[in-house]
Amino acid sequence: MLAIRVDDPILADRLTAVLTDVPGLRLARVNEVGDVAVVSSQRGEHADDREAALTPREIQVLKLLAEGASNKTIARRLGISVHTVKFHVASLLDKFEAIGRTDAVAHALRLGVIEL
Repeated sequence: MLAIRVDDPILADRLTAVLTDVPGLRLARVNEVGDVAVVSSQRGEHADDREAALTPREIQVLKLLAEGASNKTIARRLGISVHTVKFHVASLLDKFEAIGRTDAVAHALRLGVIEL
């Protein structure tokens, strides 16, 4: 069970929408204690260092992943091939040591690399 405390109601709604479909994950209700807690904070001091580890294209792909875009949609919006999108997604999964697209977005949000 995952408990998320986010002060921004719009961000809270977006995170809930992204995380609701994660298999095996149950979001805690308001004031319910979770096994894992994600708490809002200000953007980290070293966020620029983390962003530097990502290419500008990876950051673009990551932002579109956060919107829930498919590989095909990302390819169209960035004017690149689906194969290239898959390459960037694989690179992001590797860099964040993520188990999937949603996990990569969650890591990026937690680290302050992107904002919703």
